[in-house]
Amino acid sequence: MGPRATSGAFALFFALAASVQASFLLPKDPSSKIASTVAIPKLEIRALPNAPDGYTPQNTTCPSTRPTVRSASALSQNETSWLEMRRNNTIDPMSDLLGRLNISGFDAESYITNNAKNASALPNIAIAISGGGYRACLNGGGAVQAFDSREINSTAAGHLGGLLQSATYLAGLSGGGWLVGSIYVNNFTTITSLLDNNASSVWEFGNSIFEGPATGGIQVLDSAEYYTGIEQEVSAKADAGFNTSVTDFWGRALSFQLVNASDGGASYTWSSIQLQDSFANAESPMPILIADGRAPGETLIPGNTTIYEFNPFEFGTWDPTTYGFVPLEFLGSNFSGGVLAESEHCVRGFDNVGYVMGTSSSLFNQFILDVNQTSIPELAKNFVSDILGHFSESDDDIAQYQPNPFYGYHTQTSTVSQLAALNLVDGGEDLENIPLHPLIQPFRHVDVIFAVDSSADTNNYWPNGTSLVASYERSLNGTSAVGGNLANGTSFPAVPDQNTFVNLGLNTRPTFFGCNSSNTSSPTPLVVYIPNSPYTYQSNISTFDPSYNTSQRDLIVENGYNVATMGNGTVNSTWPMCVGCAILQRSLERTQTAMPNVCVQCFADFCWDGTVNSTNPAAYEPPYKVGATKKGAATREGVSYSFVAIVALAVSVTLL
Repeated sequence: MGPRATSGAFALFFALAASVQASFLLPKDPSSKIASTVAIPKLEIRALPNAPDGYTPQNTTCPSTRPTVRSASALSQNETSWLEMRRNNTIDPMSDLLGRLNISGFDAESYITNNAKNASALPNIAIAISGGGYRACLNGGGAVQAFDSREINSTAAGHLGGLLQSATYLAGLSGGGWLVGSIYVNNFTTITSLLDNNASSVWEFGNSIFEGPATGGIQVLDSAEYYTGIEQEVSAKADAGFNTSVTDFWGRALSFQLVNASDGGASYTWSSIQLQDSFANAESPMPILIADGRAPGETLIPGNTTIYEFNPFEFGTWDPTTYGFVPLEFLGSNFSGGVLAESEHCVRGFDNVGYVMGTSSSLFNQFILDVNQTSIPELAKNFVSDILGHFSESDDDIAQYQPNPFYGYHTQTSTVSQLAALNLVDGGEDLENIPLHPLIQPFRHVDVIFAVDSSADTNNYWPNGTSLVASYERSLNGTSAVGGNLANGTSFPAVPDQNTFVNLGLNTRPTFFGCNSSNTSSPTPLVVYIPNSPYTYQSNISTFDPSYNTSQRDLIVENGYNVATMGNGTVNSTWPMCVGCAILQRSLERTQTAMPNVCVQCFADFCWDGTVNSTNPAAYEPPYKVGATKKGAATREGVSYSFVAIVALAVSVTLL
């Protein structure tokens, strides 16, 4: 999400959001859709609520092999074993996807089949979803919907369904982390199922997070019970001897909107993802969330901060400062010097999924900090004011991980080895608002990253490449807070400055970075940058808007679908084929296979060619990319809106 995603006239937005009940959903033409042959899973059964005592971490018996902190000098054995299954499971969907993308003059399906017995030769795909609050969650959700072969019509001509099934990793940060978490905790469900307006739907954002879920249906709590329940759960964690922070309250509230509206899913953990059939059988990509470390007394997060990741197996960092990982299931246990003494219990339940998502999005604590300036109910103001009274202003945006799992570990290099508690903040506070860091680690051998950027870099909440610039600069800086090489073997493709992004329109359309791998000193993934842009809806909603009616929610997702597919190929008919070329490029290099002529043209069209224009750009006000149709309806067959609807939607965005 990042500090640049400021609230602006936050109080006005919040007040209007609570009072305006606009409804601008345009009818979709069902006749224009092609029926899917794949059943879309429903949310009849959610994930595994395996915490021993709800939200309160508990001492439990340790396994016969006691957990330890491991060095980050390799992938974990768990991830290595999982990858052996996952890479094989991507072969069929990748072959099908590349065949449908129809790369002229190249038999992509035969290429995949011929290399199927050598997984290291096959393309290794990752998807990264940026932060940006609900805007990022919904716009990123549209991209994931476009990439998912289970979605209706996603495998038709011009669409990209199957990219998700072909991917090895799916990373999220802040609002993008909400998306990733909500998908996985709900059994690797589809976006359509999360949006589905029935008794088991999850994404009901019409009520703000301060009001709690709407009563009726599966929601049995009124607002007073909602607040009381959250406070009791957080208090119980504190009574059990664990430090709590504003993020505990924030994470519990998030869970009501993203996990389970009936009780907030207090027993759901991030580590339980590894037990789900879809993940255990490597039928889905590995989900990763990230957060930034914050040293005591720091208020601004430097570009050389330590970046931590949460994956289903572990929590830790590849950075040479701490350079270690702890088994996620036992986070909260009292490790010292990398080991858990025989006298110590194994704590379970600390990695509550809401707390993990809240950690990655802790900048959203600004919601809570601005509460007295908003028009939310007095009951909510009193509740939040009471919370803030327990925390100092300097700690209002942190998540506390106490005991610190890296206490006494790598004492010569770690800046946190002598701290009783590890403080983490929003993963975008170092300006790297797209979670690329875990995907460029050399051990993961990622070839291509589809980077969906919903950042609010400009004055009107559109991206301008700031996140890519921050990742590139970090790779060049190479100096950690205690000295040494921060890059640690990672490499990142060259990108231009933010003014160039805007002046050349690189923030209005997909762009490839790192096309010529010979220009880098070490293996670098090709980055396919997909910035948020108004195809069919002005999706540049403020990061801090707290509520979205069903119409607005669906339109942002629909726009995100079109951003990812370039209007299903209607804006640029070569885009789907060029996505296939991007997937194949690094693999073709490894197997010394000539790149098809059409792919050469794709790279000429979509690669940044090194041109720079750093002059101050004019005010960025992007126009709609898809024109009106006679029907004036939104469909996935080249989505468009009538002029009247566009005006109405523009007015609604201005109001909200």
